[in-house]
Amino acid sequence: DWHVFFAIFLTRKNHQSLRRQYYLIVIIRTMTKPIATGKEYIDSLRKRDLNVYLLGEKVSDPVEHPIIRPSINAVAETYDLAQTNPDLASATSPYTNERISRFLHIAENPSDLILQNKMQRKLGQLTGTCFQRCVGMDALNTLHSVTYDIDQENQTPYHKRFLSFLTMVQKHGFVIGGAMTDVKGDRSLLPHQQDDPDLFVRVVDRNKEGVFIRGAKAHQTGCINSHWMVVMPTVRLTKQDQDYAIVGAMPVDTKGITYIYGRQPSDTRHLEEGGLDTGNQKFSGQEALVIFNDVFIPNEYIFMDGEYDFASTLIERFTCYHRRSYVCKSGVGDVLIGAAAAIAEYNGVDGASHIKDKLTEMTHLNETIYGTGIASSYQAKATNSGVYINDDMLSNVCKHHVTKFTYEIGRLAQDLAGALVVTMPSEKDLNHPELGSIIKKYLRTKADLDPEDRIRILRLIENMTLGRNAVGYLTESLHGAGSPQAQRIQISRQMQLEFKKQLARALAGILPDPDEAADQDGDNYMSRVFSLPESSPAD
Repeated sequence: DWHVFFAIFLTRKNHQSLRRQYYLIVIIRTMTKPIATGKEYIDSLRKRDLNVYLLGEKVSDPVEHPIIRPSINAVAETYDLAQTNPDLASATSPYTNERISRFLHIAENPSDLILQNKMQRKLGQLTGTCFQRCVGMDALNTLHSVTYDIDQENQTPYHKRFLSFLTMVQKHGFVIGGAMTDVKGDRSLLPHQQDDPDLFVRVVDRNKEGVFIRGAKAHQTGCINSHWMVVMPTVRLTKQDQDYAIVGAMPVDTKGITYIYGRQPSDTRHLEEGGLDTGNQKFSGQEALVIFNDVFIPNEYIFMDGEYDFASTLIERFTCYHRRSYVCKSGVGDVLIGAAAAIAEYNGVDGASHIKDKLTEMTHLNETIYGTGIASSYQAKATNSGVYINDDMLSNVCKHHVTKFTYEIGRLAQDLAGALVVTMPSEKDLNHPELGSIIKKYLRTKADLDPEDRIRILRLIENMTLGRNAVGYLTESLHGAGSPQAQRIQISRQMQLEFKKQLARALAGILPDPDEAADQDGDNYMSRVFSLPESSPAD
C-alpha cells in the first residue's frame, strides 16, 4: 500500500495528467500476486481511499465495520471455495493459461455455464445470502460478445480493449462489480427526456484521453467489496440518448465516486454484543447507492461509447445470463428448508404428515428454480465472439419462478417455525442473570435439547425471511435482474403461438400436411429445444 501512496505523491507533486495518475495507481496495484484465498481478498480491501457513508457517517475502514464485514466475508467464501473445490469454482483461462476464479471465466461451452450454476448453488448453501459476484461474471460474458459485435459493424476497438481488461483482472483475481441499474427518474420518459439529465449515467465531458461520467446507480450489489466496477446502460436508447450509451470500467476508489450504504432490516443488530440475534452473524449481502460525480474513464477501459443501438442487445444478453444466475437462491433455499426441518424436529412435530408435506412442497419449489436455471445453461449456444450464452426462454422462466417461489418457501418456513420466530426475547435477556434461566425453562422443548439451539434456528429463519438476508432471498428475488413483468415480456416474445396453432390445426385435420407445422428453421426457442447436444471431445 505504501507504493500506492508514493505513486500518488509523485504524480501530484509533478502535476502529471489525471490519466497518468490513474494508470500509475492501477499499475502499482496490479504488480502483486493473484488474490487466491479469502484472507488475501480481505487484505486486498484494506487502506483503500473509498468515499463510503453509512447511517449518516463516513466510514473510515469498511473492512472492519461490523455492519459491512459480513458482506465481505460472503465474497471471501468465493475464493475459499476455489481452493477447496477447484473443479467447481475455478477454471483454466484461455487468456492467461492459468487457473482463475470461475467468476472471471468466459464460458467456452455449455458445461462452463452449468458449472457456474452448480457453483452458485453451493455458495448459497455455504453463506445463506448473496455472495455478490454474479453480476460481474455475467457482465464479463455479456461484454465478450457485445464488444465483438459492435466492432464487426463499426470497426471500433472495443473487443481488443475488453480482452486486455479481462486478461488483467484474471491475472490478478479481482472482484468485478457490474453497475447497470440507473435511478431512472420518471419511468415514462427516456433518459434525454428527464427534467434532470443526471437520472441516468451519462458522459458529460471528454478529452483525447477518455470521458467523464455523471449520474447514479441504485441497488449496487457488492460494489464496495469489488476491486473494479463496470458501468452499463439499463434501458433501450435512441439517437438522442447517445451520451447515455456508455460502458466503461474503473477501480472502485476512482476519484469522484461516493457510496451510500443501503439499510437492511435489523442491520444494527451487528453493532450489538454477541451475535445470536443477527441469525447469521458471519454472512450478509450488500447494496449501495453509487454516485458518479464527473468520474474519469480512460479510453482503454471504454467498451461502448455512443453506440446506442447496441444498448438493448447488451441488456438482453446480460439479463439472459443473469436471470438464470438466480439458481443461487436454490442454495439459500436449501439452508432455509434445513432450518424449517430442524425447528420442526426441535418442536417435536417432524413426524407429522402435514409437516412432511410442507417440507416436500418447499423442496419441490426449490428444485423447480434450480431445474429451470440449469436447463437454460444446458441449452446454450455459441455467439459470434465464441462465448456461449444460455437459453433465454428458460432463463426467464427460472427468474419468474424465483419471484414467487422464494416467498412461498419463506412463508412455509415461518409456518413451521411458529409465532416465536418474531416474539423471542433478546440475547441480552437470555444472558441476564435472573431472566436467562427463566427463558430457558419456558422455551425448552425436548429434554436433551439446549433451548439456545432452538433460539438460534429461529433467529436464522427470521434473518432469511424478515431480516438482513431477506433482502437477497426475497426482495432481490422479486426485483433483481428485472421485475416480474420484464420476464413475462421476454417469455411472451418467444411463445411461438403461430407454430403451436399449426400443430393443433395439423392434428385437427385443418392443415393437409402435418410436416408444415414442424418447420423450425432459424433461431427460436423450439429450434434450440430440438437441436442436438454438441459432441464431447471423447466422441
